[in-house]
Amino acid sequence: MSEEYTVVGGGAIGGTLAFHLARAGHPVRIVDTDAAHVTAIRRGGLVLRRPEGDSSVAVEAFSPDDAPARLTRVLLAVKAQATEHVLPWLAPRLAPDGFVVSLQNGLNEQAIAAAVGAERTVGAFVNLFADVVEPGVIRDGGQGALVVGEPDGRITPRVERIVADLQAWGPAKATANVEGFLWSKLGFGAMLTTTALADAPMADLIDRHRPLMAAVTAEVLAVAGERVLEPFDQFDPAAYLPSASAGEREAATGRLVTWLRTQPKDRSGIWRDIAVRHRPVEVHHHYGPVLAEAAERGVEVPLLTAMLALLRDVESGRRLMSEDHLGELERML
Repeated sequence: MSEEYTVVGGGAIGGTLAFHLARAGHPVRIVDTDAAHVTAIRRGGLVLRRPEGDSSVAVEAFSPDDAPARLTRVLLAVKAQATEHVLPWLAPRLAPDGFVVSLQNGLNEQAIAAAVGAERTVGAFVNLFADVVEPGVIRDGGQGALVVGEPDGRITPRVERIVADLQAWGPAKATANVEGFLWSKLGFGAMLTTTALADAPMADLIDRHRPLMAAVTAEVLAVAGERVLEPFDQFDPAAYLPSASAGEREAATGRLVTWLRTQPKDRSGIWRDIAVRHRPVEVHHHYGPVLAEAAERGVEVPLLTAMLALLRDVESGRRLMSEDHLGELERML
């Protein structure tokens, strides 16, 4: 019997995975606060847009107010800043034997565990490129990485079942170090966030500003401390640690840039939130725990702090997107 999944947050990540789970025969429901998105899915199914054309699959869709009162297998894919608002809604609906998989950017597992219990919390790392381009329609941006694991490092039978089901999408894997993947993503994400200060392809900006990108990534990874960092896709965190040579950093950045240029999506979701959707970005919530740990441990992160301050100015409209912002950061090197 196919497992049933409730995807809370049917955007780029949640919508992509919901599409593939449903197409593989799993009963899937989406819960989303965007009324137009919910209505479109109810009327025409969930649509995945690829270069070769659109495909659709029937998926139940609900607003939070009319969603079922009892949920079992929940894939949580809301923006990081929405986590604290969705958990009071989610916790009383979660079945005693149910669980929540955090398919989000940032470090959200601790907050989820506090709301639903550590025994009902599953960690995950996801790096896929997709966008919601209109209500009910997700544009596929190419495959990336997806790993699932218990936050305490175990690979349990439920993790193995989740991974097997998510392989309907692509190369999902189990891990005993989900935290290491999440911190690596924060390092990579610092590069992508920096590119959102300008209106240009991610790969080009990273290529043109290699020392800056390496330095802001190194600050984040320095805060990770003794955690074991995991490589994914074409991002190698070891190349940005103090022990790495300049040649290793150059080679790693070259591989990353080459890989990014193969992806159909050439700008980050952060850029899209600012330039297209005109809504607050989630990265301030991603890096809040990083900044807090840096302060606690006395690790200096001036570039990260300055970059996030510039981003606030850009997303608020106080400054326009411009590559000059990257030059301003480079003068700090």
